[in-house]
Amino acid sequence: MALVTYDTYRDRLVKMRPNVYLHGKKVDRSGDFMRGGLYCLKQTFDCALDPKYEDVVTATSHLSGEKISRFTHIHQSVDDLLKKQLMTKLLCHRVGGCIQRCMGVDALNALAVVTYDCDQANGTGYYERFLKLLRYWQDNDLVGCCAQTDVKGVRGLRPSEQPDPGQYLRIVEVKSDGVIVRGAKVCNSMAPYADEIVALPTRFMGPKEAEYAVAFSLPADWDGIKLMALPGLRHNRVKLTSPDNQVGDVESLTIFDDVFVPNERLFMNGLEHPDVVQYAGYLALMFAHFHRHSYTGCKTAVSEVIASQAALVADVNGITKYPHVQEKISHIIGTAELVFAAGQMSAYRAVRFPNGSYVPDEILTNAGRRLAGQEIYREYEILADLTGGICASLPTEESFYDPETADLMAKYVTRNPKYTAEEAHRVFRMMEDKLCDSFSGAQMVAGVHGGGSPVMETITMMARYDLEPLKEIAKYLAGINPDLPRYERPTATPRAMLDKFKKTVAEKKDDTCRQ
Repeated sequence: MALVTYDTYRDRLVKMRPNVYLHGKKVDRSGDFMRGGLYCLKQTFDCALDPKYEDVVTATSHLSGEKISRFTHIHQSVDDLLKKQLMTKLLCHRVGGCIQRCMGVDALNALAVVTYDCDQANGTGYYERFLKLLRYWQDNDLVGCCAQTDVKGVRGLRPSEQPDPGQYLRIVEVKSDGVIVRGAKVCNSMAPYADEIVALPTRFMGPKEAEYAVAFSLPADWDGIKLMALPGLRHNRVKLTSPDNQVGDVESLTIFDDVFVPNERLFMNGLEHPDVVQYAGYLALMFAHFHRHSYTGCKTAVSEVIASQAALVADVNGITKYPHVQEKISHIIGTAELVFAAGQMSAYRAVRFPNGSYVPDEILTNAGRRLAGQEIYREYEILADLTGGICASLPTEESFYDPETADLMAKYVTRNPKYTAEEAHRVFRMMEDKLCDSFSGAQMVAGVHGGGSPVMETITMMARYDLEPLKEIAKYLAGINPDLPRYERPTATPRAMLDKFKKTVAEKKDDTCRQ
C-alpha cells in the first residue's frame, strides 16, 4: 500500500475509539473541531500523489524498496535531509504555517539512531523492534506525533526530586510482556488526529531516575490514553472562503493513565538495564535536533508567508515604493534566507551514523532555529505596521454584501485602484485572521517556543561549540602565540553530549568507589 489517500487516512480516524476530551465531554474524531488540522494534513497526502510535489514528498524505503511518504522515511543521505527541509517549506506555504506532520518523521529518525546505538553498547533489542514498527508505518502511510514535553511540576527540581513523582512520564510497573506507564505530556500538537503517538524522554536522567527513561509508540486511541484537546480555528467566514481561512490545529495535554505498553512497542526501558538510562537524554536531544532541522524548513516558510503578506498588503495600501517599507520587507526576507541556508548547510555537513542514518550539523541547525524564534515577533510587528489598524476594526463580513451598505463598503475599503474592492477586502480579511484571531496568536507563540525556545538553542550551541580552538585565532592576533593553527569547526551532533554524560556518570562511580 505504502502511499494512501487522504480519505483512507480520514476513515482510519473515524473508526478510532473515542478518547478525546473537549468541553468536558468525551468525543470521537468525526467532529468539526478537527477540520482545520485535517485540512493541513490533507495537503501531505494530496501532494504525495501530485506530480508537482512527489519528488520531495515521497522517498524510496530502505527497508522495502517501495515508494513511501517522506514523512515515514529514515534519512539515508544528504539529499534526503535537503529534500525533507524543502518538503517542509513547500507544504507550509500551502497552509500559511505549520504542516504539523514533521513531528512523526523526526521522532522516527531519532529512534532509528538511538535504538541502534543503545543496542550496540548494551546488548538490548530495541532496534529490531523499531524496524518492525517503521515498516508498519511505511506500509500504511501513518501519521505520527511526538509526545516529548513533560508537565515537569516544580521547574527547579529533577524528576526524582518532585513532590509528585508523576510530573514526568514514568514506568510504574514492569510485566513479563511489557510495562505500565503513568504521566502526561503537554504541548502535544495534533495528537487527536494522529494514527500513533510516540512518547520520548524530555531530558537526561540520572541513576536514580531509571523509571523515567522510557520511550514507546502506541495507537492514539490506545486504552488509558486521554487526549485533553484545545482546538485552534480561524474566524468563521460567510462568503470569502480562502485556503488561509481553512487551517487550524488541535493541541493536546496527553495523559497516560496507567497505560500498558507491550514489549514490541517499547524502545527504551531504564529499569531493564542501568546503562540504558544514559540514553534518555541522548534520545531527547536527537529528536530535538532533527525537529529543529525541520524548523529550518517550516520557519523559513512562515517568514516567507509573512513577507508575501507584507508585500501584498503594502501594495494594496499603496505604500510599496517607500524606503522604510522596502527595508521592513527585506528584513523578513533576509531572516527567511538565513534560516533556510543554515538548514541546508547543516545537511551538507551531515555525518553518517552506524545505523546508516544521516544526522545534520547541530550548531548550524540550532543557529537557524534560534534566529527564526528570535525574529518572529518582529515579523508580526512589521506585518501589523504595514497593514494598519483596519485588521483589528474591519466591519463584519455581512456588511460587504448587505444591499443597503455593500456599495459604501466597497468604496471605503478600496485603496490602490489596481486592486478591486473584493481583492482589497480579501487581503484585509486575511490580515484580520493573521493578526487578530486566537489561532494566529497561538501560532506566534509557537513560533518562538516550538521545538525549543531560543535559550535552548543557545545552551545546545554552547555545549557543542569548543571555544578553546576558536580562541587560538585571537591569541595569534594579539601576539600571545606565534603560530596560527588552521581552524575549521568539525560537525557537531548530539552524540557529543552522550559521551560527556557517560564520562560524568563514570567519574561519579569512581568517586563513590574511592569513598
